[in-house]
Amino acid sequence: MDGTSRDRSVEVNGRRYQAPRQPTVIVCVDGSEPDYTTEAIRAGVMPFLEGALKRGASLLADCVVPSFTNPNNLSIVTGRPPAVHGIAGNYFLNPETGKEVMMNDPQFLRTGTILAAFADAGLSVAVVTAKDKLRTLLGHKMKGICFSAEKADKATVAENGIDDLLAFVDRPLPSVYSADLSEFVFAAGVRLLETRRPDIMYLSTTDYIQHKHAPGTPVANHFYAMIDRHIAAMDRLGAVIALTADHGMNAKFGADGQPQVIYLQSVLDGMLGAGAARVILPITDPYVVHHGALGSFATAYLPAGSDAAAVAAKLAAIPGMELVLDGDAAAAHFELPRERIGDLVAVSARNWVLGTRADLHDLSGLDAPLRSHGGISEQRVPLMVTRPVTDLDPAHRLRNFDIFDVALNHLA
Repeated sequence: MDGTSRDRSVEVNGRRYQAPRQPTVIVCVDGSEPDYTTEAIRAGVMPFLEGALKRGASLLADCVVPSFTNPNNLSIVTGRPPAVHGIAGNYFLNPETGKEVMMNDPQFLRTGTILAAFADAGLSVAVVTAKDKLRTLLGHKMKGICFSAEKADKATVAENGIDDLLAFVDRPLPSVYSADLSEFVFAAGVRLLETRRPDIMYLSTTDYIQHKHAPGTPVANHFYAMIDRHIAAMDRLGAVIALTADHGMNAKFGADGQPQVIYLQSVLDGMLGAGAARVILPITDPYVVHHGALGSFATAYLPAGSDAAAVAAKLAAIPGMELVLDGDAAAAHFELPRERIGDLVAVSARNWVLGTRADLHDLSGLDAPLRSHGGISEQRVPLMVTRPVTDLDPAHRLRNFDIFDVALNHLA
């Protein structure tokens, strides 16, 4: 990037972003509630981040609800909530077809991304994501490097802007159900800085560890020590690093260690008749072994003529339920696209999750007490930058999707 391009700015979805004057790495640590880094620093396993935050910025922000991967990653790279970009979950009922589908196809994305805009402006942009489900959304219409750790062995120059990735990163292909998947993302980021030096890089990990291990536990601290080593290497290569999370994570089990679940489809079947209503769980994705497709946010489609207010009131009275709103109220309250969330939105309390029917959830893969996300209780996330920031409006409610603005427009 030459001197002229360093002075460029781009406008994306009504917000303007200054081009970086040094490589800038935006990291989305999946499922990283603030206590993970707090406890890891307290344990002495993140010495680089501890020092960097003393001279940089350690802030708290709110993520998008539903606090799931797809809507939040897309909010981060568009700088706007789902009402603008259209991605309201990992999974939804497509109103145009009446079919339940994954929301990982770019056809569902309604706006451009900050990444694509900077690439069009002549900057070098790279994206590395853990799971392939996000790759096509994050890299939509983006000229540059974009690949997933999950399918690193299949990357081609034509499709991903780079090939021979296993040799490039010098790591074997990781299992999708492992901490290695996220470590591959960070190791690839370091290698890209060493060899390609992108102006902007976006790294997105997986929450496999956070689903199994609470903050401050040995396995969690080991994982965050790995993150610290890699971001320290990026810092030595001259990069600004800004970290946030797509959502937090909470225990979803009772004193007996068993999941605390409200099976919403069964409840509605009892109220309205079997199959009359249709419950959608937006947490659903191809990787459900570690959470059994149980999260704290659900949508429901009611039969014609139903009294939605009466149904909502009955659901809200169920122990373990935090909030039930009709579709219009939920769209306004959570900044969601109205036509993609059904007639009712239900949010469970901190230590509860929502399911459909018990027989439709395979929990045999859970080898630890259930931890999950999706609700209001997983909304608070960290927003950290390894350089000082300035001129932030104290009256502004900081969101995780403000991270590009903070890292590009507010460095001191």
